[in-house]
Amino acid sequence: MSSLAKNYNRKKISFTKGNGSFLYSTNGKKYLDFVQGIAVNSLGHANPHLIKAINKQAKKLWHVSNAFIIPEGEKLARRLTQKTFADSVIFQNSGAEATEAAIKVARRYFYSVGQPKKNRILCVKNSFHGRTLATIYASGSKKMTEGFGPKVDGFDHFQFGDHKALKKSITNRTAAIMVETIMGEGGIKVIPDWCLKEMRKICNQRKILLILDEVQCGIGRSGNFFAFENSKIKPDIVPIAKGIGGGFPLGAVLMNKKVASGMTAGTHGSTFGGNPLAMSVGNAVLDQIFKKGFLKNVQILSKYLHSELNKIKKEFPKIIKEVRGVGFLIGLQLFTDQKKFIQKLMDNHLLTIRAAENVVRILPPLTVKKKEIDLSIKIIRKVCSNYK
Repeated sequence: MSSLAKNYNRKKISFTKGNGSFLYSTNGKKYLDFVQGIAVNSLGHANPHLIKAINKQAKKLWHVSNAFIIPEGEKLARRLTQKTFADSVIFQNSGAEATEAAIKVARRYFYSVGQPKKNRILCVKNSFHGRTLATIYASGSKKMTEGFGPKVDGFDHFQFGDHKALKKSITNRTAAIMVETIMGEGGIKVIPDWCLKEMRKICNQRKILLILDEVQCGIGRSGNFFAFENSKIKPDIVPIAKGIGGGFPLGAVLMNKKVASGMTAGTHGSTFGGNPLAMSVGNAVLDQIFKKGFLKNVQILSKYLHSELNKIKKEFPKIIKEVRGVGFLIGLQLFTDQKKFIQKLMDNHLLTIRAAENVVRILPPLTVKKKEIDLSIKIIRKVCSNYK
C-alpha cells in the first residue's frame, strides 16, 4: 500500500528508463511518450547534452544562496533577454511559482508608481495558472477552488473569446490581463494573433499590463520560442517553466524594464530559484533550441503531424471532432469517451493525456523524429478503426 497521498489518480504503470521519445516500463514494454511529463521534457528523455551539462555542474556546485552572484544564472538571464522582449528575469522552481511572481510583479509595479489600489488581475474563466492558492483563484475554476476557501481575492474573469466581456470587466482597479497564449489544461485553445493584438491595444489604452502565461506553450513548443511571436506584440510579463528545464525543475518570470522597476531588493525571493544546477541545465536547453534550424524543424514536423491528424479526422468524423493547437501542443477533441480513447492508445503503446472539453493532448518532445510521428499516426488510426 502506497504512503503517498491520493491527490493523483495514477495509472497502474511505472517506468525504469527513457530514451528520446520513448519510455520503458518495469515489465519491459516500450512506449512512445507523447506526454513527456506534460510538455516538460522538451528535448526528450536522457538527452546527452543535458546529461553532460548536469554531470559537469554537479561535480562543481549545486546550490548557493541568492545572497551571492550566481554566474550560471547571469548567463541564462542574459541569453533570455537577448532573444526576447524582456529586460529582466526572476528565476523560480516551477510554473506556479513563476505565475505567482508575475502577479506580484504586476501589483508591485502599480504600488511603486503610487497606484496601490490598481491590483486586480483579469483572467479567462476556467483557465489554468497553477495549483497554489492564488493561482487556483486566478484560474477561475470552481472545481479547482472547491474546499480551499476562503477565497483569495484580486481576480476577475471573462469567458474565452468574449471581447465585449473582457472590455466590460476592466475597471479602474484592474492592473493586468493575464491569459495563457494557448490554453493547455483548458482544452488546447489558441488565442488568435488578431486577438492578442487587440488585447495589447486595450492594455495600452487603459494603461494596464499584459501578462502572457507561456508555462506550457513556450520554449519552442509552438514552433517559435514563444507562442505569441507571430502576433508581433510585446507583452509586459511572461511566466515560463516546463520546457526551459528540459525535465529539471526550473521556472522564471520575464518582464520589461518598466515593470521590473518595482521589484527592488527584498520584494521577492526564492531559496532554490536560480541555483547553479538548474541554471546549467537551462543553458544546456537553450544551446539546443537556439541551434540554427532547430525551431524550423519543429515547425515542419508539427505541420506534418497536424496534417496527418486532420486526415484521420476526415476518415473518422464520428470519433474526432476537431484537431486543435499549434506546433507540438496538440489536442484531439473527441465525440467519444476521452478516458477510454486514451486507454486504448496506451494499450497500443502510445502515451497521451487528457485536457478539458473532452480533449486528448498530444505532446511529443521537440526532438521527435518523423518515423516516430508516423508510428503515432499508425496507432491513432488503428484505435479509431477498431473503436467500439
